[in-house]
Amino acid sequence: MKKEKMQIIENIFRNKVRKDSKIENAYLLVHSDKLGLHMNVAEGSTGNINANPQQPNYMASVGKLFTSTIISLLHERGKLSFNDKISNYLDKELINNLHVYKGKDYTEKIIIKHLLKQRSGLYDNFWPLLEKIFDDQKFNISPREAVIWGKNNLKPFAPPGEKTKYTDTNYHLLGLIIENITGMSFDEVLKDYIFIPLGMMNSSMLYYSKPLKEYSYPMANFSVNGRVINDYKRFAELDFAGGGVVATNEDLLKFMTALVTGKIIKKETLEIMKNDSSRLHFGIEYGYGIWQFETIPILLPEKYNCWGCVGATGSFMFYHPRLDTYIIGNFNDTSYMRKGLKFMKNIIKELLK
Repeated sequence: MKKEKMQIIENIFRNKVRKDSKIENAYLLVHSDKLGLHMNVAEGSTGNINANPQQPNYMASVGKLFTSTIISLLHERGKLSFNDKISNYLDKELINNLHVYKGKDYTEKIIIKHLLKQRSGLYDNFWPLLEKIFDDQKFNISPREAVIWGKNNLKPFAPPGEKTKYTDTNYHLLGLIIENITGMSFDEVLKDYIFIPLGMMNSSMLYYSKPLKEYSYPMANFSVNGRVINDYKRFAELDFAGGGVVATNEDLLKFMTALVTGKIIKKETLEIMKNDSSRLHFGIEYGYGIWQFETIPILLPEKYNCWGCVGATGSFMFYHPRLDTYIIGNFNDTSYMRKGLKFMKNIIKELLK
């Protein structure tokens, strides 16, 4: 029965990829000790190389969960508090007039958890700057400069703490806070705080670092609006702490297992990350880098409740507590920004049968 269920899920996955011409390659891992299941498959190709389950993937905003976990580690170690003002950890030039809304400066009102849960009221600098990178081959911008550009060219949408809006600016700021507290670059913190302790040998930060063990296969191609952007190294600086993690699915499983079982942060800290949340979309609560399905009678029954993180390339990394199951995957194309999450829910539906 287990083999039959896995075969059904694998067929659904492979048929999905084969029928959609936009998808060059895709990856799926399903693991459950409770159900006695482990499947790690790939479909498609990267150039002239067939997709392999051991290929590293750029995980887009799934990386935000790594950033929020590092902030939580610093919280546990007494280096910061979730309720601290961000002005305690950022220089005056950067934060001067950072959040001016309807003529009033709210910068001093922004606290760290506003950034974590997308409640700062700040603008999203990512997509307009990405267009500049595509349009101008000479355009280059650092994470710090990206925040300053947003301050000078975009407008906040609400006072801090009043509304939820998904924005990479919040996670750029978290990355800069991490660097200022630790005295290390963000990629070094990723390695020392997460990759090394968890034995994530096949993980890195996009164009910032190399894995602890050399990759056996090239990174899978990923596309934004139909454009393969693996070679746009300037993109990596823009992404930064908002989603620069590159990893194999097996390494991502190590991270999620450690998070669930309290091996990287305390379980009570994880509960804060999950439950200090607000509605991001219909049926979805957003905590500290965590997406969590909320129960909606008939439309989204309790049996679908799970939590994890989603990326713009159709990437997802979720844990389903009732099934004690991890579901990790990537379609590597922004046309699956929403469809990737829908596909993941269909996998849960099959597992529940």
